[in-house]
Amino acid sequence: MAKLIVQNETILNLLIWTPVIGAFALPVVGKVSPRLRNLLALAGVLVSLVCSLALYRTVMAGTVVTVAMETGFGSRLFHADCLAVFMATVSSLVGAIIVFYSWGYISHYDNQNEYYFLVVLFLGSMMGLVFSANLILLYVFWEITALTSWRLIGFFREPQQVVRADKAFMMTFFGAVLMLLGFIMIFDKAGTFDMIQLRERFSSECIPNLAVVLILAGLLSKSATLPLQTWLPDAGVAPSPVTALLHAAVLVKIGVYVYARLLIVTFAIDPMWNVVVPAVAGASAILAAGAAMIETDLKRIIAFSTISQIGFIFLGLAIGRASEMAIAGGLLYILMHGFAKGGLFLCAGIVEQNTHTKDITRLGGLVRTMPVTAVSFLICAFSVMGIPPFGGFFSKYMVIAGAAKSSPLWITLIFVVGAFMTIIYLARVFVMVFMGESKGHEEREGSVVMVGSVALLALLSIVSGLYIGVSSDFAQAAVKQMLGGGQP
Repeated sequence: MAKLIVQNETILNLLIWTPVIGAFALPVVGKVSPRLRNLLALAGVLVSLVCSLALYRTVMAGTVVTVAMETGFGSRLFHADCLAVFMATVSSLVGAIIVFYSWGYISHYDNQNEYYFLVVLFLGSMMGLVFSANLILLYVFWEITALTSWRLIGFFREPQQVVRADKAFMMTFFGAVLMLLGFIMIFDKAGTFDMIQLRERFSSECIPNLAVVLILAGLLSKSATLPLQTWLPDAGVAPSPVTALLHAAVLVKIGVYVYARLLIVTFAIDPMWNVVVPAVAGASAILAAGAAMIETDLKRIIAFSTISQIGFIFLGLAIGRASEMAIAGGLLYILMHGFAKGGLFLCAGIVEQNTHTKDITRLGGLVRTMPVTAVSFLICAFSVMGIPPFGGFFSKYMVIAGAAKSSPLWITLIFVVGAFMTIIYLARVFVMVFMGESKGHEEREGSVVMVGSVALLALLSIVSGLYIGVSSDFAQAAVKQMLGGGQP
Protein backbone atom coordinates (compact mmCIF):
# COMPACT_ATOMS: atom_id res chain seq x y z
CA MET A 1 0.00 0.00 0.00
CA ALA A 2 1.43 3.36 -1.02
CA LYS A 3 2.37 5.78 1.74
CA LEU A 4 1.12 9.35 1.75
CA ILE A 5 4.17 11.58 2.15
CA VAL A 6 3.49 15.18 3.09
CA GLN A 7 6.31 17.68 2.77
CA ASN A 8 7.32 19.53 5.93
CA GLU A 9 6.67 22.86 4.21
CA THR A 10 3.07 21.76 3.56
CA ILE A 11 2.68 20.72 7.18
CA LEU A 12 3.93 24.12 8.32
CA ASN A 13 1.50 25.93 6.02
CA LEU A 14 -1.40 23.78 7.25
CA LEU A 15 -0.39 24.45 10.84
CA ILE A 16 -0.66 28.21 10.36
CA TRP A 17 -3.34 28.76 7.77
CA THR A 18 -5.92 26.15 8.81
CA PRO A 19 -7.04 28.08 11.91
CA VAL A 20 -6.44 31.51 10.33
CA ILE A 21 -8.52 30.85 7.21
CA GLY A 22 -10.87 28.36 8.86
CA ALA A 23 -11.92 30.95 11.44
CA PHE A 24 -13.71 32.95 8.73
CA ALA A 25 -15.91 29.97 7.87
CA LEU A 26 -17.17 29.49 11.43
CA PRO A 27 -19.78 32.32 11.51
CA VAL A 28 -21.26 31.02 8.24
CA VAL A 29 -21.37 27.42 9.43
CA GLY A 30 -22.79 28.56 12.77
CA LYS A 31 -25.88 29.97 11.09
CA VAL A 32 -26.61 26.49 9.72
CA SER A 33 -25.40 24.23 12.54
CA PRO A 34 -23.98 25.49 15.84
CA ARG A 35 -22.82 21.98 16.70
CA LEU A 36 -20.88 21.65 13.44
CA ARG A 37 -19.38 25.10 14.05
CA ASN A 38 -18.15 23.98 17.46
CA LEU A 39 -16.64 20.82 15.99
CA LEU A 40 -14.90 22.75 13.21
CA ALA A 41 -13.52 25.28 15.71
CA LEU A 42 -11.96 22.48 17.73
CA ALA A 43 -10.78 20.71 14.57
CA GLY A 44 -8.99 23.84 13.33
CA VAL A 45 -6.96 24.08 16.53
CA LEU A 46 -6.32 20.32 16.58
CA VAL A 47 -4.87 20.53 13.08
CA SER A 48 -2.28 22.96 14.42
CA LEU A 49 -1.52 20.60 17.31
CA VAL A 50 -1.17 17.55 15.08
CA CYS A 51 1.01 19.43 12.60
CA SER A 52 3.22 20.70 15.44
CA LEU A 53 3.71 17.14 16.64
CA ALA A 54 4.38 16.03 13.06
CA LEU A 55 7.29 18.49 12.88
CA TYR A 56 8.73 17.31 16.21
CA ARG A 57 11.14 14.67 14.89
CA THR A 58 12.32 16.90 12.07
CA VAL A 59 13.27 19.84 14.28
CA MET A 60 14.70 17.60 16.99
CA ALA A 61 17.07 16.26 14.34
CA GLY A 62 18.34 19.81 13.85
CA THR A 63 16.51 20.60 10.61
CA VAL A 64 14.81 23.98 10.19
CA VAL A 65 11.70 23.92 7.99
CA THR A 66 11.32 27.09 5.92
CA VAL A 67 8.49 28.51 3.81
CA ALA A 68 9.84 31.13 1.42
CA MET A 69 8.36 33.56 -1.09
CA GLU A 70 10.02 36.62 -2.52
CA THR A 71 8.68 39.80 -0.88
CA GLY A 72 9.93 43.28 -0.25
CA PHE A 73 10.72 42.34 3.35
CA GLY A 74 12.84 39.24 2.72
CA SER A 75 12.27 35.92 1.01
CA ARG A 76 11.53 33.84 4.13
CA LEU A 77 7.98 33.94 5.47
CA PHE A 78 7.98 31.21 8.10
CA HIS A 79 10.49 28.90 9.73
CA ALA A 80 10.09 26.05 12.21
CA ASP A 81 12.83 25.18 14.68
CA CYS A 82 12.71 23.57 18.13
CA LEU A 83 11.77 26.82 19.86
CA ALA A 84 8.89 27.58 17.50
CA VAL A 85 7.53 24.03 17.48
CA PHE A 86 7.76 23.87 21.29
CA MET A 87 5.74 27.08 21.64
CA ALA A 88 3.22 26.06 18.98
CA THR A 89 2.66 22.68 20.63
CA VAL A 90 2.01 24.26 24.04
CA SER A 91 -0.33 26.93 22.64
CA SER A 92 -2.34 24.61 20.40
CA LEU A 93 -2.69 21.89 23.08
CA VAL A 94 -3.93 24.25 25.79
CA GLY A 95 -5.93 26.18 23.19
CA ALA A 96 -7.72 23.02 22.04
CA ILE A 97 -8.71 22.17 25.63
CA ILE A 98 -10.01 25.71 26.12
CA VAL A 99 -12.10 25.53 22.92
CA PHE A 100 -13.54 22.21 24.13
CA TYR A 101 -14.37 23.76 27.52
CA SER A 102 -16.10 26.61 25.67
CA TRP A 103 -18.69 24.16 24.34
CA GLY A 104 -20.17 24.07 27.83
CA TYR A 105 -19.30 27.54 29.12
CA ILE A 106 -20.40 29.68 26.18
CA SER A 107 -23.43 27.59 25.14
CA HIS A 108 -26.07 29.88 26.68
CA TYR A 109 -24.59 33.24 25.63
CA ASP A 110 -25.34 35.34 22.56
CA ASN A 111 -22.82 36.07 19.80
CA GLN A 112 -21.40 32.53 19.78
CA ASN A 113 -20.48 32.76 16.11
CA GLU A 114 -18.36 35.82 16.84
CA TYR A 115 -16.83 34.12 19.88
CA TYR A 116 -15.58 31.04 18.04
CA PHE A 117 -14.40 33.13 15.09
CA LEU A 118 -12.31 35.35 17.35
CA VAL A 119 -10.90 32.51 19.47
CA VAL A 120 -9.78 30.42 16.49
CA LEU A 121 -8.39 33.45 14.64
CA PHE A 122 -6.59 34.41 17.86
CA LEU A 123 -4.97 30.98 18.08
CA GLY A 124 -4.18 30.94 14.37
CA SER A 125 -2.48 34.33 14.58
CA MET A 126 -0.43 32.96 17.46
CA MET A 127 0.76 30.17 15.17
CA GLY A 128 1.66 32.72 12.49
CA LEU A 129 3.58 34.84 14.99
CA VAL A 130 5.50 31.87 16.42
CA PHE A 131 6.74 30.78 13.00
CA SER A 132 7.30 34.24 11.47
CA ALA A 133 10.69 34.53 9.77
CA ASN A 134 10.78 38.32 9.47
CA LEU A 135 9.97 41.21 11.75
CA ILE A 136 7.17 42.72 9.67
CA LEU A 137 5.22 39.46 9.50
CA LEU A 138 5.76 38.99 13.23
CA TYR A 139 4.36 42.48 13.83
CA VAL A 140 1.29 41.82 11.65
CA PHE A 141 0.35 38.68 13.57
CA TRP A 142 1.19 40.46 16.84
CA GLU A 143 -1.45 43.08 16.05
CA ILE A 144 -4.03 40.50 14.98
CA THR A 145 -3.75 38.95 18.44
CA ALA A 146 -4.30 42.44 19.89
CA LEU A 147 -7.45 43.04 17.86
CA THR A 148 -8.99 39.66 18.58
CA SER A 149 -8.18 39.80 22.30
CA TRP A 150 -9.68 43.33 22.44
CA ARG A 151 -13.01 42.05 21.15
CA LEU A 152 -12.88 38.95 23.34
CA ILE A 153 -12.18 40.89 26.55
CA GLY A 154 -15.21 43.10 25.82
CA PHE A 155 -17.30 40.14 24.66
CA PHE A 156 -20.24 40.81 26.99
CA ARG A 157 -20.46 44.44 25.73
CA GLU A 158 -21.35 45.99 29.07
CA PRO A 159 -19.89 49.51 29.48
CA GLN A 160 -17.37 48.44 32.12
CA GLN A 161 -16.19 45.52 30.01
CA VAL A 162 -15.80 47.69 26.92
CA VAL A 163 -13.73 50.23 28.88
CA ARG A 164 -11.43 47.51 30.18
CA ALA A 165 -11.11 45.95 26.74
CA ASP A 166 -10.17 49.37 25.36
CA LYS A 167 -7.59 49.74 28.11
CA ALA A 168 -6.01 46.39 27.26
CA PHE A 169 -5.91 47.26 23.58
CA MET A 170 -4.47 50.74 24.06
CA MET A 171 -1.72 49.60 26.43
CA THR A 172 -0.63 46.69 24.24
CA PHE A 173 -0.98 48.78 21.06
CA PHE A 174 1.19 51.51 22.60
CA GLY A 175 3.86 48.93 23.34
CA ALA A 176 3.55 47.44 19.86
CA VAL A 177 4.09 50.83 18.19
CA LEU A 178 7.26 51.34 20.20
CA MET A 179 8.40 47.84 19.28
CA LEU A 180 7.79 48.62 15.60
CA LEU A 181 9.96 51.72 15.94
CA GLY A 182 12.67 49.44 17.32
CA PHE A 183 12.30 47.19 14.29
CA ILE A 184 12.62 50.20 11.98
CA MET A 185 15.80 51.27 13.78
CA ILE A 186 17.26 47.82 13.17
CA PHE A 187 16.16 47.88 9.52
CA ASP A 188 17.81 51.26 9.08
CA LYS A 189 21.04 49.77 10.39
CA ALA A 190 20.92 46.38 8.67
CA GLY A 191 18.75 46.93 5.58
CA THR A 192 16.58 43.85 6.16
CA PHE A 193 13.75 42.50 8.28
CA ASP A 194 14.76 38.86 7.67
CA MET A 195 15.61 37.23 11.01
CA ILE A 196 18.24 34.88 9.63
CA GLN A 197 20.04 37.72 7.87
CA LEU A 198 19.71 39.82 11.02
CA ARG A 199 21.24 37.06 13.09
CA GLU A 200 24.21 36.93 10.76
CA ARG A 201 24.49 40.71 10.83
CA PHE A 202 24.31 41.05 14.62
CA SER A 203 26.06 37.83 15.66
CA SER A 204 28.95 39.76 17.20
CA GLU A 205 27.69 43.37 17.23
CA CYS A 206 25.08 44.45 19.77
CA ILE A 207 21.99 46.22 18.54
CA PRO A 208 21.55 49.79 19.91
CA ASN A 209 20.29 50.03 23.48
CA LEU A 210 17.50 52.34 22.35
CA ALA A 211 16.24 49.60 20.02
CA VAL A 212 16.31 47.16 22.94
CA VAL A 213 14.27 49.60 25.07
CA LEU A 214 11.68 50.00 22.30
CA ILE A 215 11.39 46.27 21.72
CA LEU A 216 11.13 45.60 25.46
CA ALA A 217 8.28 48.10 25.69
CA GLY A 218 6.28 45.92 23.32
CA LEU A 219 7.23 42.69 25.05
CA LEU A 220 6.53 43.93 28.57
CA SER A 221 3.16 45.41 27.58
CA LYS A 222 2.03 42.17 25.92
CA SER A 223 3.28 40.01 28.79
CA ALA A 224 1.78 42.34 31.40
CA THR A 225 5.03 43.04 33.21
CA LEU A 226 5.84 46.08 35.33
CA PRO A 227 5.20 48.93 34.53
CA LEU A 228 2.72 47.91 31.80
CA GLN A 229 0.82 45.22 33.71
CA THR A 230 -2.39 46.91 34.91
CA TRP A 231 -4.55 45.84 31.95
CA LEU A 232 -4.32 42.12 32.73
CA PRO A 233 -6.24 41.96 36.05
CA ASP A 234 -8.92 44.17 34.50
CA ALA A 235 -9.26 41.69 31.63
CA GLY A 236 -10.95 39.30 34.07
CA VAL A 237 -14.29 40.72 32.91
CA ALA A 238 -13.94 38.49 29.83
CA PRO A 239 -15.48 35.01 29.67
CA SER A 240 -13.38 32.53 31.66
CA PRO A 241 -12.17 30.58 28.58
CA VAL A 242 -10.92 33.90 27.20
CA THR A 243 -9.07 34.76 30.40
CA ALA A 244 -7.53 31.28 30.29
CA LEU A 245 -6.36 31.98 26.74
CA LEU A 246 -4.95 35.35 27.73
CA HIS A 247 -3.15 34.09 30.82
CA ALA A 248 -2.27 30.47 30.18
CA ALA A 249 -1.58 29.61 26.62
CA VAL A 250 -1.25 32.51 24.27
CA LEU A 251 -1.37 36.25 24.83
CA VAL A 252 0.93 36.92 27.78
CA LYS A 253 3.31 34.22 26.55
CA ILE A 254 3.83 36.09 23.27
CA GLY A 255 6.11 38.61 24.97
CA VAL A 256 8.37 36.00 26.57
CA TYR A 257 8.48 33.97 23.35
CA VAL A 258 9.49 36.98 21.25
CA TYR A 259 12.08 37.87 23.90
CA ALA A 260 13.64 34.45 23.34
CA ARG A 261 13.28 34.69 19.56
CA LEU A 262 14.74 38.17 19.17
CA LEU A 263 16.92 38.99 22.16
CA ILE A 264 18.49 35.55 22.57
CA VAL A 265 18.36 33.92 19.14
CA THR A 266 18.47 36.78 16.64
CA PHE A 267 20.25 39.76 18.20
CA ALA A 268 23.25 40.25 20.45
CA ILE A 269 22.46 42.75 23.21
CA ASP A 270 24.50 44.58 25.83
CA PRO A 271 25.17 42.25 28.82
CA MET A 272 23.71 44.85 31.19
CA TRP A 273 20.24 43.74 30.05
CA ASN A 274 20.91 40.35 31.65
CA VAL A 275 20.64 42.18 35.00
CA VAL A 276 18.15 44.93 34.14
CA VAL A 277 15.42 42.63 32.77
CA PRO A 278 15.57 40.13 35.71
CA ALA A 279 15.46 43.10 38.12
CA VAL A 280 12.31 44.46 36.45
CA ALA A 281 10.82 40.96 36.32
CA GLY A 282 11.62 40.45 40.00
CA ALA A 283 9.92 43.68 41.00
CA SER A 284 6.91 42.72 38.89
CA ALA A 285 6.78 39.25 40.47
CA ILE A 286 6.88 40.56 44.05
CA LEU A 287 4.39 43.41 43.57
CA ALA A 288 1.90 41.17 41.76
CA ALA A 289 2.23 38.45 44.41
CA GLY A 290 1.59 41.07 47.09
CA ALA A 291 -1.55 42.21 45.27
CA ALA A 292 -2.73 38.59 45.00
CA MET A 293 -2.39 38.17 48.76
CA ILE A 294 -4.91 40.95 49.53
CA GLU A 295 -7.27 40.74 46.52
CA THR A 296 -10.71 39.17 47.01
CA ASP A 297 -11.83 38.76 43.37
CA LEU A 298 -11.02 35.18 42.35
CA LYS A 299 -10.12 35.91 38.74
CA ARG A 300 -8.07 38.98 39.65
CA ILE A 301 -6.07 36.91 42.14
CA ILE A 302 -5.23 34.40 39.42
CA ALA A 303 -4.43 37.29 37.06
CA PHE A 304 -1.99 38.79 39.56
CA SER A 305 -0.51 35.32 39.90
CA THR A 306 0.05 35.25 36.15
CA ILE A 307 1.91 38.57 36.27
CA SER A 308 4.06 37.19 39.07
CA GLN A 309 4.82 33.90 37.30
CA ILE A 310 5.68 35.65 34.03
CA GLY A 311 8.47 37.26 36.02
CA PHE A 312 9.98 33.82 36.59
CA ILE A 313 9.91 33.10 32.85
CA PHE A 314 11.62 36.40 32.10
CA LEU A 315 14.22 35.56 34.74
CA GLY A 316 15.06 32.27 33.06
CA LEU A 317 15.28 33.75 29.58
CA ALA A 318 16.92 37.07 30.45
CA ILE A 319 19.97 35.51 32.08
CA GLY A 320 21.05 34.95 28.50
CA ARG A 321 23.84 32.67 27.43
CA ALA A 322 25.22 32.48 30.99
CA SER A 323 22.94 29.58 31.93
CA GLU A 324 21.44 27.00 29.59
CA MET A 325 19.61 25.52 32.59
CA ALA A 326 17.80 28.79 33.29
CA ILE A 327 16.75 29.24 29.65
CA ALA A 328 15.49 25.64 29.46
CA GLY A 329 13.66 26.23 32.74
CA GLY A 330 12.05 29.34 31.29
CA LEU A 331 10.79 27.36 28.29
CA LEU A 332 9.51 24.57 30.54
CA TYR A 333 7.81 27.22 32.65
CA ILE A 334 5.78 28.26 29.61
CA LEU A 335 4.52 24.67 29.28
CA MET A 336 3.86 23.98 32.95
CA HIS A 337 2.28 27.36 33.58
CA GLY A 338 0.07 26.86 30.53
CA PHE A 339 -1.37 23.62 31.91
CA ALA A 340 -1.74 24.77 35.52
CA LYS A 341 -2.86 28.36 35.06
CA GLY A 342 -5.28 27.32 32.32
CA GLY A 343 -6.76 24.84 34.79
CA LEU A 344 -7.06 27.48 37.53
CA PHE A 345 -8.93 29.91 35.29
CA LEU A 346 -11.27 27.25 33.94
CA CYS A 347 -12.00 26.10 37.51
CA ALA A 348 -12.71 29.72 38.39
CA GLY A 349 -15.13 29.82 35.46
CA ILE A 350 -17.06 26.85 36.84
CA VAL A 351 -17.19 28.45 40.30
CA GLU A 352 -18.31 31.83 38.95
CA GLN A 353 -20.92 30.41 36.60
CA ASN A 354 -22.52 28.22 39.28
CA THR A 355 -22.31 30.54 42.31
CA HIS A 356 -22.69 33.84 40.42
CA THR A 357 -19.88 35.48 42.36
CA LYS A 358 -16.10 35.90 42.15
CA ASP A 359 -15.75 37.27 45.68
CA ILE A 360 -13.81 34.66 47.68
CA THR A 361 -15.14 36.11 50.96
CA ARG A 362 -18.63 35.02 49.86
CA LEU A 363 -17.57 31.51 48.91
CA GLY A 364 -16.73 28.43 50.92
CA GLY A 365 -17.33 24.70 51.28
CA LEU A 366 -17.42 24.05 47.54
CA VAL A 367 -15.32 20.90 47.85
CA ARG A 368 -18.50 19.07 48.89
CA THR A 369 -20.60 20.17 45.91
CA MET A 370 -17.81 20.59 43.31
CA PRO A 371 -15.33 17.84 44.22
CA VAL A 372 -13.76 17.39 40.78
CA THR A 373 -13.34 21.13 40.32
CA ALA A 374 -11.86 21.45 43.82
CA VAL A 375 -9.33 18.64 43.32
CA SER A 376 -8.39 19.92 39.86
CA PHE A 377 -7.89 23.43 41.26
CA LEU A 378 -5.68 22.06 44.04
CA ILE A 379 -3.52 20.03 41.64
CA CYS A 380 -3.04 22.99 39.31
CA ALA A 381 -2.29 25.23 42.29
CA PHE A 382 0.36 22.78 43.49
CA SER A 383 2.03 22.97 40.08
CA VAL A 384 2.03 26.78 40.07
CA MET A 385 3.40 26.74 43.64
CA GLY A 386 6.25 24.51 42.52
CA ILE A 387 5.43 21.53 44.74
CA PRO A 388 7.14 18.28 43.66
CA PRO A 389 6.46 16.12 41.73
CA PHE A 390 4.13 18.41 39.75
CA GLY A 391 5.43 19.88 36.51
CA GLY A 392 5.77 23.39 37.87
CA PHE A 393 8.36 22.27 40.43
CA PHE A 394 10.95 21.34 37.81
CA SER A 395 10.62 24.52 35.77
CA LYS A 396 10.75 26.74 38.86
CA TYR A 397 13.74 24.85 40.24
CA MET A 398 15.66 25.11 36.96
CA VAL A 399 15.01 28.85 36.67
CA ILE A 400 16.02 29.65 40.26
CA ALA A 401 19.00 27.27 40.26
CA GLY A 402 20.24 28.72 36.97
CA ALA A 403 19.80 32.24 38.30
CA ALA A 404 21.69 31.37 41.49
CA LYS A 405 24.74 30.42 39.40
CA SER A 406 24.60 33.27 36.90
CA SER A 407 22.89 36.31 38.47
CA PRO A 408 23.51 38.55 41.48
CA LEU A 409 22.37 36.94 44.73
CA TRP A 410 19.80 39.66 45.40
CA ILE A 411 17.91 38.81 42.21
CA THR A 412 17.74 35.13 43.16
CA LEU A 413 16.51 36.01 46.65
CA ILE A 414 13.73 38.17 45.22
CA PHE A 415 12.39 35.21 43.27
CA VAL A 416 12.76 32.83 46.23
CA VAL A 417 10.56 35.23 48.22
CA GLY A 418 8.15 35.36 45.27
CA ALA A 419 7.96 31.56 45.22
CA PHE A 420 6.98 31.46 48.92
CA MET A 421 4.37 34.18 48.35
CA THR A 422 2.87 32.05 45.57
CA ILE A 423 2.30 29.23 48.05
CA ILE A 424 0.63 31.60 50.53
CA TYR A 425 -1.85 33.32 48.20
CA LEU A 426 -2.91 30.16 46.34
CA ALA A 427 -3.38 28.28 49.61
CA ARG A 428 -5.49 31.21 50.85
CA VAL A 429 -7.70 31.01 47.76
CA PHE A 430 -8.23 27.26 48.03
CA VAL A 431 -9.11 27.40 51.72
CA MET A 432 -11.54 30.30 51.33
CA VAL A 433 -13.28 28.97 48.21
CA PHE A 434 -13.38 25.22 48.70
CA MET A 435 -12.98 24.58 52.45
CA GLY A 436 -15.03 25.63 55.45
CA GLU A 437 -18.79 26.12 55.50
CA SER A 438 -21.00 26.80 52.51
CA LYS A 439 -22.26 30.37 52.14
CA GLY A 440 -25.60 29.26 50.72
CA HIS A 441 -25.03 29.82 47.00
CA GLU A 442 -26.53 27.60 44.33
CA GLU A 443 -23.71 25.10 44.15
CA ARG A 444 -23.30 22.25 41.69
CA GLU A 445 -20.55 20.75 39.61
CA GLY A 446 -20.06 22.10 36.10
CA SER A 447 -21.07 20.33 32.90
CA VAL A 448 -19.27 17.16 31.83
CA VAL A 449 -17.40 19.06 29.12
CA MET A 450 -16.22 21.78 31.49
CA VAL A 451 -15.28 19.45 34.34
CA GLY A 452 -13.56 17.08 31.91
CA SER A 453 -11.46 19.98 30.59
CA VAL A 454 -10.20 21.07 34.01
CA ALA A 455 -9.56 17.47 35.02
CA LEU A 456 -7.48 16.98 31.87
CA LEU A 457 -5.37 20.06 32.60
CA ALA A 458 -4.88 18.84 36.17
CA LEU A 459 -3.82 15.44 34.84
CA LEU A 460 -1.36 17.09 32.45
CA SER A 461 0.09 19.06 35.37
CA ILE A 462 0.82 15.73 37.10
CA VAL A 463 1.95 13.73 34.07
CA SER A 464 4.25 16.53 32.88
CA GLY A 465 6.09 16.23 36.18
CA LEU A 466 6.21 12.45 36.31
CA TYR A 467 7.52 12.30 32.74
CA ILE A 468 9.58 15.46 32.88
CA GLY A 469 12.26 13.94 30.65
CA VAL A 470 10.10 14.21 27.52
CA SER A 471 9.42 17.95 27.73
CA SER A 472 12.85 18.61 29.24
CA ASP A 473 14.60 16.99 26.27
CA PHE A 474 12.54 19.15 23.92
CA ALA A 475 13.38 22.32 25.88
CA GLN A 476 17.07 21.42 26.05
CA ALA A 477 17.15 20.78 22.30
CA ALA A 478 15.55 24.19 21.73
CA VAL A 479 18.16 25.85 23.93
CA LYS A 480 21.08 24.14 22.18
CA GLN A 481 19.68 25.18 18.81
CA MET A 482 19.12 28.73 20.08
CA LEU A 483 22.67 29.10 21.39
CA GLY A 484 24.50 26.82 18.99
CA GLY A 485 24.76 29.22 16.09
CA GLY A 486 22.36 27.37 13.81
CA GLN A 487 19.42 28.97 12.07
CA PRO A 488 16.75 30.42 14.35
